[in-house]
This record gives sequence, structure tokens and C-alpha cells, in this order.
Amino acid sequence: MKKTHSFHIPVMGIGFTIDTPLKVAQYGMDSVISLVDDILLEKLRKMYSEKFEVPYQEITDKIDDFRAKRITSYLNLISDLADKKFEALKNLTSKTSDDILAYINMLPNNSKLKAEYKKLTEKEFNFTEVKRWASNNLVMGSIDVNIMTKVDKDNYKDKELLPTEYNDAHAALRGFANSKLNSSVVLSAGMNPRLYSYMAQFNDFFPNKNGQFKKRIILKVSDYRSALIQGKFLAKKGLWVSEYRIESGLNCGGHAFATDGYLLGPVLAEFKTNRKALQETIQQVLFQELENLNKTMPEADLTFEVTAQGGVGTEEEHNFLIEEYDLDSVGWGSPFLLVPEATTVDDSTLQKLVNAKEKDLYLSDISPLGIPFNNLKNNTKDLEKQVNIDKNRPGSACPKKFVALNKEFKETGICTASREYQHLKIKALDEQGLDSESYKKAFNKIIEKSCTCVGLGTSALLAYGLDTKVEGEGVSVCPGPNMAYYSKVMSLANMTDHIYGRANMVSRADRPNLFVKELAIYMDFLKNKFEEAKVDMNKKEEKYLKTFTTNMKAGVAYYQELFNGVKDSFQDIRSSVLSELEKTEAVLNQMQLDIQNLSVKF
Repeated sequence: MKKTHSFHIPVMGIGFTIDTPLKVAQYGMDSVISLVDDILLEKLRKMYSEKFEVPYQEITDKIDDFRAKRITSYLNLISDLADKKFEALKNLTSKTSDDILAYINMLPNNSKLKAEYKKLTEKEFNFTEVKRWASNNLVMGSIDVNIMTKVDKDNYKDKELLPTEYNDAHAALRGFANSKLNSSVVLSAGMNPRLYSYMAQFNDFFPNKNGQFKKRIILKVSDYRSALIQGKFLAKKGLWVSEYRIESGLNCGGHAFATDGYLLGPVLAEFKTNRKALQETIQQVLFQELENLNKTMPEADLTFEVTAQGGVGTEEEHNFLIEEYDLDSVGWGSPFLLVPEATTVDDSTLQKLVNAKEKDLYLSDISPLGIPFNNLKNNTKDLEKQVNIDKNRPGSACPKKFVALNKEFKETGICTASREYQHLKIKALDEQGLDSESYKKAFNKIIEKSCTCVGLGTSALLAYGLDTKVEGEGVSVCPGPNMAYYSKVMSLANMTDHIYGRANMVSRADRPNLFVKELAIYMDFLKNKFEEAKVDMNKKEEKYLKTFTTNMKAGVAYYQELFNGVKDSFQDIRSSVLSELEKTEAVLNQMQLDIQNLSVKF
């Protein structure tokens, strides 16, 4: 795929990038729609159909396979509308000449397209010539989708369990596979073997003889081992991963999948070193399987892209990642929440994000999935949750049930943020006869969970003035720690100028380097784990802490070598970074001793 930009906009929450492709694809920018909430997608399809005078027929939950059908219909509509916008931009008229100029101006400075356009329009602006050139050269951004593989709830009809393909993630995948999109599905949140096997039922995921795919697979991973295991597993089904999207374990928005102390820099270095081996190993498995399945064999080697995201905040960091690690693109997430031309955020939440400082952004345990979740203090969904707690009625009404995955009390599954679950769990807790401190700790753990599957979509409804009777008005928002350094609402041009170094949108001079920031977050995470283990350490915890500290020490050593060796980048911060690394190394050394002493004690 020809790429126009060296950045992409990752999925954010459920609703924040729900229609981002419609806003940015005509400018050649890739972005990602979440497929968690088909109810939200259906509401937006109705809104956009009315706005653009497209016939609309509601897909109700009485229709067979309604979830997949809603997703297909929404994606087809976004595809048609984005295509129209892009065609209008290329089909130059005096009305759209500003659009083509915006397209060109937002490109990177070293862009060939930019240079060609400049040359073409140097003497005079010839409409016919520019139109022909635009038609042949401009590329639309990809309309990609995201599926959280573990959010794959069983579904029932008339109390009868439906077959696996009606599970949430399976139905979402089918919705994408049946759409007209020629784009990628981003698989995140770990491996789901059943879902991966199910993908092989759709021909669009298989290559043609030129090694091209109608639908591509992007795997979001936080370490190399995971990429190799999942890439091989998919290859054994005849499926090729077209992009490995490496995300920082903790310095990111949304759910945070902490690695065992593997830091972003060393992970990217491992991908760079092993890229060829990864390609050869997986292609060998894939070609063998394509032969077994009697599928079309590509006539040349297949390729994949390697991209990264999580905490990037300056042009220097962006370029360094691309050049040092041979990356194909870098993801910019959280700052785009402050760009209404790109994302969909209601005004009140937008203001909260503008004002957010480090202390307001924290790693929480509010997610019903039981995975650490980046949260913004005092978001309206958490305030709503507190009101229920104060009324002595903790938990949410759970209108959408997308994460009703806990089967402790009910075979059909309940969400741990729901009133039903919390009521049953507290009842069970009351019967344990715990002392008051232990009780309080266990009680707070139960009531901490927040209804994020609703909260992460509500912002879009509020932004467009749509009905929130079912959802309520509480908004959950999950920016990464990087959000603390941006303090104003930006235009799309502001943001691209910032990414490409033509402007500076970071409001503070004290923003730490992305590697240093991630290291600090991992250190906090490790210290918390160590404090928890102090109470009563077992063999498993001891092994985990030892592995974590060893990996962190290797990461620090890697950064010491990296920052000592860089010639052209990070010169202004080099000495402060090296001194920070030295301090961190000393803390890790001490921690290794403490773990050793603690394990002797237990």
C-alpha cells in the first residue's frame, strides 16, 4: 500500500474514532474504527444517512445476525461517504481547491507529492493539469477497524446459546469481512484461537497471486515473542499478518497490557534485528498451509509493515523511531483527542482533557475486563458511579452487556461493573466474616469497576446531540499519560504541522522523552507490585518480580548504550537522560536485593 503520511491515528476508546475516517481519509490519513458497540454504530448510521440523504432502514435486534449486519452497513456507509469526499477533492473545482491545498500542505516536508505539486503549480494553476495529476497520484487514507479479541461474549436467543460465530468478536469480524472495505482489521488484546481460526472462512483475507489482500490483518503486540507466536498461529490457518503494530505496554491510552518489564526501545530493536527471520519463518509456514488448502500461491515473497505507537510527542521522537528502527509508520493517539476535525469528543470532556495534568491521568483498575486502564480523574462516568455508591446502590444498570463475561454467578455471564454482579459479590463478601480492614479492601475492589463499554461511546452521542436515554450522560475517557503536555484544542493542520516539525503544540518545556516517561511508568508499576508482594510473597510472585527487574535492567542498559551513541538526536536532553538512567539502575539493583531478602523471609 502506498502511504502518504508517516503517522496513523489508532483506535481510541469506543466512540472517539468512530467516524474519524470520514474526517481524515480524504487527506490520505489512516485511522481506525472500534467495532465493539453495534448499537452506537447503528445510531450513527441513521444520523449520517439523514445528513447525507442516503436511504436508511433500521437493523433492529429482532433481525437474525443483527450485530454483523449493523457493522457491515455502517462500514459500507462510511466507505461510500469517504470515497465521495475524496473524489470531490480530486475532481477539482473552485469549491474544492482549498481541500486539495489542505491535502498538500499537511503532507510531510520531504513528500514527493508535495514537491511535484509545487513544481506543477509554480508558474500557473492549470485546473485540468492539476486535476489529472491529483487523479493519478493522490491516495486516500485507509479505513481500518479494531476488534478486541477477548471481548467475545457468548450470545443467546430465547435463552438458547447461539453457535460460536454469533459471539461478539466473531460477529464483528464477519461484519468487517462482509463489508466493501479494502482495508485492515487490527486485532488487539491478545490471542483468541477460536476467532483466528474463524477468519480463515473469509476469502478476502487470503492473498492473490501478486501477494495482495482485499482485507489485511494488523496484529497489535507489545513484544516480539507474542508477534512470533500469533503470526505463526495465523499462518497455520493460511493467514498472513500484514502489519505488526507495536504498542508501549503502559505508555499508551486505553487498556494497558504491561509486559514483563520489556520496554519499547529494546522491543523495537528486537523487531529490527529479527525482521527478516520473522518474515522467512512465518512465510514458510504460510506457503505450506496455502498449498495444503489448495489456495492461490503468491508468486513473490510477502511483506509486512512494522509500526509503533505509545507516548510519541515530538517530531524528533517521531523521526527517530522511523529512522532508528526502520518503521513504516508511527501512531499518534491521545493528542488527536484535542483535534475536533479528527475525533469525536463532547465539549465538556474536551475541556477536561485540555486542563488535564499528570496528576489527573492515572492507571486505574476500573475496567470490567480486569486489565489496567488509563483513566482521567473526575470523568463524568466515574462521578456517576460514585453517586450510585453514595446511595448505597453500587454498580451500573448495564444496558449494553458487551463485557458481561464473568460467569461466577451466572452461566450467561455478568459484567463486573453491573449492579447485579456487585450486589451478589458484596453479599458473598458479607458471609466471609472478614476483619474490617480486609473487608474494606475487598469491598473497594468490587465497587471500583466502571461501566466503560457504555461510557467510552457516550461522548459521540453527546457531541452529535443524539439520544442518551439508555446510556445516560456519563463519559469515560482513556487518554495516555502524554495528554498532560497538550493544553489546547487544535486544528488538523496544527496537529500535522506539530508531527512534522513545522509548529510546536506541546505546551510545556518539561515534557520527558518518550522512553524516559515509559521507564518511569514501568518503575511505578513495578514498585506497586513489589509493595503488594511484601504482604505475603509466593513462588509465582517471586519469579514474576525477578523476571520483571531483570528485563528492566536490560532495558536500562540498552538505553544507556543508545543515548551514549546517538549523534544527531536528543542532544539537548542526553545528559539528563543518562543521569536518570543511572538513578533507575541503582533503584533496580536495590530492588533485586530486596526481592531476594523477601523471598528468604517467606
